[in-house]
Amino acid sequence: MSEIQNTKPAQVKLIPETLGGEIKSFMWLGIPLAFAQLVQFMVYTIDAVMIGRLGQTELAASSLGIVMFFIIWMLGSGAVFAVTPLVSQAMGANQNERHHVRITVRMSLWLVMFLIPLAIAFAAIAYPISMMTGQDPEVSKLASDYLWMLIPGFPFALGIMALRNFLASIDKTWVPLALTVLVVAFNTGLNYVLIYGNLGFPRLELVGAGIASSMAYAFSFGLFGIYCYVDKQAKSFRIFKRVWRPHWSRFRKLVKLGWPMSVTTFFEGMLFNVCVFVVGIIGVAEQAAYHVGLNVAALCFMLPFGMSMAGSVRVGHAAGAGNLPALKRASYVTFGICMILMAALALFVANNAEMITGFYLSDSEAAARTIAASFLPIAAAFMLFDAAQVVANQLLRGMKDVNWPMLFTGVSYWIVGFPVVIWLGLYTPLGAVGVWYGLMAGLAVAAITLGWRFYHLVWRCPEVIFERAAETDM
Repeated sequence: MSEIQNTKPAQVKLIPETLGGEIKSFMWLGIPLAFAQLVQFMVYTIDAVMIGRLGQTELAASSLGIVMFFIIWMLGSGAVFAVTPLVSQAMGANQNERHHVRITVRMSLWLVMFLIPLAIAFAAIAYPISMMTGQDPEVSKLASDYLWMLIPGFPFALGIMALRNFLASIDKTWVPLALTVLVVAFNTGLNYVLIYGNLGFPRLELVGAGIASSMAYAFSFGLFGIYCYVDKQAKSFRIFKRVWRPHWSRFRKLVKLGWPMSVTTFFEGMLFNVCVFVVGIIGVAEQAAYHVGLNVAALCFMLPFGMSMAGSVRVGHAAGAGNLPALKRASYVTFGICMILMAALALFVANNAEMITGFYLSDSEAAARTIAASFLPIAAAFMLFDAAQVVANQLLRGMKDVNWPMLFTGVSYWIVGFPVVIWLGLYTPLGAVGVWYGLMAGLAVAAITLGWRFYHLVWRCPEVIFERAAETDM
C-alpha cells in the first residue's frame, strides 16, 4: 500500500507533519498521562508503606489480596483498554465525530457492570484457593478479608479507566492528572484514620486499607464523571446521554477487541502475581520482600507505561487518518522516549536498593529488608525488557492488532517465563532470587516477539492497519 499523506485541514491538530511536531504532541499528551499513571499507582505504594508498618505478615497478606483483586481486574480490563483505539481512530478519521465515541464509552461501562457478579464470585472462593496453593493460613485469612473490602471499588476502578482513556483520546489529560492527585491525597487520609485508628476512628488495619481504597475508587469515578460533564470539549460528546440504552453492535465490537487485550493483560499480570504464591511457598519474609521489589518495579513502570498509552493514542489518530508517515513518526518517538526514561529509572533503582527498601520495611524486619535489597538490582535489569514490551504492545493496540500479541505473550510468559520461575525458584539454591530471573526471561521473549510483530505490520503490510481502522458500525 502506498504511504497515504492525509492533508485535510481538520487533521492538522491531531496529525503534525514533522518529527518535532510529533514530539511536541506526544509530550503534551504523554507527560500528564505518565504522571497520572504514577500518581494513581502511588495508592498501592502508599498502602504498602503504611501496611508495612503493621508487620511483614500484614504486608504479605496485602500482597496476596492485591494479587487476587487484580486477577478480576485483568479479566475486565479489555473493556476499558478497547476504548482507546476505537475512540482515537474515530477522532483521527473525523474530529467532529461524536456518535461513535459516545456509544463506545457507554458500552464499555455496560461491560464493567456485567463483570460485578464475577468479582463477587471470585472473592467468595479466594480463601480456599489461597489455602490450596500452600499459603500461610494467617496470611490467607487476612488477604481474604482485605479482598472483600476491595470488591465494592472494583466497578469504579475499571470505570475510571474507561473515562480516562476517552479523555486521553480527545487530548484531555492535564485536569485528569490534577484529579488523580486529589484522589491519592483522599486515599492517604483515609488510610491514616482507618488503618491506625486515628482521629477517633476504629483501628481496622488491613481491612481499613481495603475500605479506604474502595472509597477512593468511588470518589475518583465521581470526579471524572463530573469533569466529563462540565468540560466544554468533553461535554460535547454527551457520553452519559441515554446511558441506559444498549448498543449491541458496539458491545460486540468491544468484546471482540477487548477480550484478547484482557487475556494479554492476564497472561502478563498473572505471571507476576502467581510468583507471589511461589515466593510464599519459600517463606513469609521472602513474600513480603517480593511485594516490595514488585511494587518498586511497577512504580517505575508507570511512567513509560503512561507514555506508551500516549503512543497508542497517537498511533490511533494516524491510523484513523490513513497516514502512514505519521504513524511511523509516532512509533519512533514513543519507543525512543520510553526507553530512555526507563533506562534512567533502572540505573537509579540498581544503585539505591538499600535506601529504597527502607521506605517499605522498618528496621525490625531486617530479614525481609535484606532479601528485598537483593531483588532490586535484578528488577532494574528486567525493567528495560518490560518497557520495550509494553511500548510494542501499546502501539499494536493503537492499530487494533490484538490477537497475535495475545499469542506471543502467552508463549513468552507461560511457556518460557513460568517454567524458569518454578525451576530456579523451587529447585535450585537461588530460591526467591531465581524467581526474578524467570520473570526477566519471560519479559525478554515478549519484547522480542512483540517488537517483531510491530515491525512486520508497519513495514511489511501497513494496509492491514488501515483496513482495520476503516471498519465501523452504526
